[in-house]
Amino acid sequence: MARKQNTAGSRQSPRFPQTRYQGSKRRFMDWIGGHLEQLEFDSALDAFGGSGVVSHWLKALGKRVVYNDLLGFNHQIGLALVENDEATLTEEDIADIISPAPGQVYDDFIQRNFGGIYYTDAENAWLDVVAQNLRRFGCRYKRALGYYALFQSALAKRPYNLFHRKNLYLRLADVRRGFGNKVTWDRPFQEHFRLHAQRANAAVFSNGQPCQAIQSDVANVQEQFGLVYIDTPYINARGVGVDYLGFYHFLEGLIRYADWPELVDWGSKHLRMQRTVSPWVSPDRIHQAFRDLLGKFADSILVVSYRSDGIPSAEELVGLVDEVKPRVEVHFHDRYRYALSTNKRSREMLIVGSGFR
Repeated sequence: MARKQNTAGSRQSPRFPQTRYQGSKRRFMDWIGGHLEQLEFDSALDAFGGSGVVSHWLKALGKRVVYNDLLGFNHQIGLALVENDEATLTEEDIADIISPAPGQVYDDFIQRNFGGIYYTDAENAWLDVVAQNLRRFGCRYKRALGYYALFQSALAKRPYNLFHRKNLYLRLADVRRGFGNKVTWDRPFQEHFRLHAQRANAAVFSNGQPCQAIQSDVANVQEQFGLVYIDTPYINARGVGVDYLGFYHFLEGLIRYADWPELVDWGSKHLRMQRTVSPWVSPDRIHQAFRDLLGKFADSILVVSYRSDGIPSAEELVGLVDEVKPRVEVHFHDRYRYALSTNKRSREMLIVGSGFR
């Protein structure tokens, strides 16, 4: 089904759907977008694509966008909402995804191993079926849309929208609650899936440009771009980094279903995946990681999104951009505080470096 193409500079395309993804810039996009619209560029790399909201916005602006993320489940989001120009899920597609196929024998890996951790036994059995149905789904873009709907459904039914601890009891205990929405938690997976599939469908469009979603360490990206948007994992002032694989390992398992047993840290109470070492969550290595990345794309307009109270500090980040760019602008957003943050001084920060040394 062909979609109406977007002309450069137009903002008539669909807005990005609501998401429960931690760190998503959806709330900030009018502010971030207002600054990006003032810059002159034709192509853009979203180096740490995450939720995909910035890539989707740039696509709506008529740019040729490359969404990149190292995590496989994020890559599926980029395929569904950035690279995908026209594929959508039909009611028949949805029914095929969420229902057991006649005569098909299913593995019960989730049901056997994750009982009492994140979901009920019946929900785990449903997840086993859907994860395996999606692996066999033919069209890669429809499959990615299905994964997107599955991820959002799984997040909606989780306290804190995370997989950072074993806490199913928070959903099931018959107590007064000061947070969360039990109605949402207890809504059947099938209802959540249909809702998020519809929202994802509504966000699909073409801008007439060959947009792409890749899964790579950004250090290995070879192409050069007019603009590079950099939104790395955040390290707070105490040196604790946001570990997205730690927060969302269950979603990664859903797309790597056949390999999941080899990826699990079986000694952890909540069956997280084995940890990987990344300079982006290391306070001792992140400064050099930024220096290397900014130097790699020194010929591009550099836009760095970070929080003002972290490691590196605001002053250090500005200095790192200043090493490769003669013009550096710094903008702060003061109106929104992160829901799980207790630091009232933390502000969203946007650093824009342009020109050539």
